[in-house]
Amino acid sequence: MNQNTIQVDALESEAIYIFREVVAQFEKPVLLFSGGKDSITLVRLAQKAFYPAKIPFPLMHIDTGHNFPETIAFRDKLTKELGVELIVRNVQDNIDSGRVKEETGRYASRNMLQTETLLDAIEEFGFDACIGGARRDEEKARAKERIFSVRDDFGQWDEKNQRPEVFDMLNGRIDLGQNVRVFPISNWTELDVWSYIEKEKIEIPSIYFAHKRKIFVRDNMIWSADDSVVFRDKEEEVLEKMVRFRTVGDMSCTAAVLSDAIDITKVVEEIRDSSISERGARIDDKRSEAAMEKRKQQGYF
Repeated sequence: MNQNTIQVDALESEAIYIFREVVAQFEKPVLLFSGGKDSITLVRLAQKAFYPAKIPFPLMHIDTGHNFPETIAFRDKLTKELGVELIVRNVQDNIDSGRVKEETGRYASRNMLQTETLLDAIEEFGFDACIGGARRDEEKARAKERIFSVRDDFGQWDEKNQRPEVFDMLNGRIDLGQNVRVFPISNWTELDVWSYIEKEKIEIPSIYFAHKRKIFVRDNMIWSADDSVVFRDKEEEVLEKMVRFRTVGDMSCTAAVLSDAIDITKVVEEIRDSSISERGARIDDKRSEAAMEKRKQQGYF
């Protein structure tokens, strides 16, 4: 057994403990599911935490309408196979009702608009704990956050007012109107996630592996050339390249990387050799130095 396997096994045990604490301490938890590798990893961990019983809470997707089709197809396939409840709430509904305004222009994205839909869904169902796949290694705002992260009755996060988590003691006590965001894989790295996917032979969407795709280059980043979602200037040339996605968000805010990694073994090798964070491929994070922290303060996951 190599060192990496030992580390991943320890992280798995910690995550399973966190899942069980969530069910013990909260009345109505939900797992926020995007169809990406981190939320898929959470589903496998939840299966293990409660086996042989089914996962004892629903999965919920805040659908922007700009997701990769491969991700949506995988989401529906996985939840059907597992027999778990899937709740979908659509950002388009809030756009249609005038509650949020859609962005326009070459950097337009619906990522910021998810917050209102998420907070509405939490209130609609009365969820007191929302489980997600954020990790501390992804981004410095996420590095500040606790495993049990308390949000006020407006869904806002106060980074200066967090509870200590000493010796794995997780405090889920909340006041009326508050809820908690829970991060079972907070201590994992991107390489840990991929190593776990490889070890557990977990199926993931095809866009994580190298494939031919029509793309264009802007700001030294590789954008997916889907004119129905992604704004493209006339002078931005469409090319066909072998690419894959390290992180999966909306088509309008997720850049691809050139790659020939067609299977999980090659992906893991590629991640080991990479000197760039996976969030380097998230276009929305580049709006400002504190883009993620501002979104979290407003209620974003």
